[in-house]
Amino acid sequence: MARIESVQSAFYQIPLDTVLSDSTHGTIPHFELVTARLRDADGVEGIGYTYAVNSGAAAFHALIAGYLAPAIMGEDADRIEQLWQRMWWKLHYGGRGGHATSAIAAVDIALWDLKARRAKLPLWRLLGGFDPHVPCYAGGIDLDFSIEDLLKQADGFQAAGFRAMKMKVGRPHLRQDVARVERMRAHLGEDFPLMVDANMRWTVDEAVRACRALAPCNLVWIEEPTIPDDVEGHVRIVREGGAPIATGENLHTLYEFRAMMAAGGVTYPEPDVTNCGGITIFRKIAALAEAHNLPLTSHGAHDLTVHLLAAAPNRSYLEVHGFPINRYVAEPLRIENGLAVAPERPGHGIAFDWAGLEQHRIT
Repeated sequence: MARIESVQSAFYQIPLDTVLSDSTHGTIPHFELVTARLRDADGVEGIGYTYAVNSGAAAFHALIAGYLAPAIMGEDADRIEQLWQRMWWKLHYGGRGGHATSAIAAVDIALWDLKARRAKLPLWRLLGGFDPHVPCYAGGIDLDFSIEDLLKQADGFQAAGFRAMKMKVGRPHLRQDVARVERMRAHLGEDFPLMVDANMRWTVDEAVRACRALAPCNLVWIEEPTIPDDVEGHVRIVREGGAPIATGENLHTLYEFRAMMAAGGVTYPEPDVTNCGGITIFRKIAALAEAHNLPLTSHGAHDLTVHLLAAAPNRSYLEVHGFPINRYVAEPLRIENGLAVAPERPGHGIAFDWAGLEQHRIT
C-alpha cells in the first residue's frame, strides 16, 4: 500500500518575457502556477500542478492546503478514483467546477505521477499506451501583435519544428480578423494546418458570420467562438457556420463535456487537464469523445497532456502553449517534425527547478 505521508502546495507568479494578449483576458504579463507535491511512506514523490491566467490561482493553493491535503492524508495513494470522489465531495458545495476542479486537478495529477513512478513506467504507458509521437501545434497568444510580428512568430514556430499553429482572433471588427488570417494563410501556404481562437469573444450571430467569412482560409478549426455556457448557441454555430469548432478549455466537469458533445456543439473537444479535475477526468472525457466519434485535442499543460494524448486513439493535436514553464523544468517537451514526443522517464517526467521557481513564490 502506498500510504500518503505528506502533501505540500506552493503558489508562484511567473512573469512573461513577452506580454501576451487575447480577446477576453486582455494583456497577460504573467501566469500563476500552483504545485502539489505528495510523498508516500516509501519516500516516492508525485508532482502535480495547475495554473491560471493573470489571477485566481491563490484560491487553488488555499483549497489544496486547507481542504484537500487533510482529506487525503494517510490514505492509500493507489485508490485514485476513491480519492478523487473524496476531494470532489469535499469541495462540492462550494463550487462544482472552476477553482474546485483546478485544485483537485493538481492533486490528482500528483497521484497519477506517484503511481507511475512506483510502477517505474512513463505515464502514457501506465494509461494504456497508443503512440508516443503526438501531432502538435504552436498556440500563439498574439491578438495584439502587429502583422509583421505575427508572421515573424510563425517563422520562429516553424524553425522550432512545428508543422501546425494557431493564432488569435476577436478584434473589434471582423474585417480586421479576416485580413490577418488571410495574411497568415498566404504566408504559410494553402496546406499548412492553421487554427484560430476567439477566446469566447463573439455572440452566436457574430460567430456564425465569422465562420462564414473565414471559410476560404481553410482552417482546421475555430476555437471558443462564444461563451461555454451556451450549448444551444454552439449547436447553431456548428450547424450554420459550417466550420469545425473546438471548445472545452473553460468546461470544468465531465458533465459539461457530456452536454456539449451530446448536443452536437463541438467538433474537437478540448479539455485542459489542469482545470477539468485532472487525469482521472481527462481520461473519461477522452473516452466520451471516442464514443461520440470525435477527435480529441487539448489546452495548455503540454508536458503533462502529451502523455494523455499518447494514450488516446482518438487524439488529434496537442496544444503547445506560450507560457515559459520550460525554463523551470529539467527536460522540456521535445518536438520532432511536428510531433511531440512523450518521454520514457517514469511518471510524467517533469522535474521542476524548485530553486529557480522560489524567486517567484508568493506562498
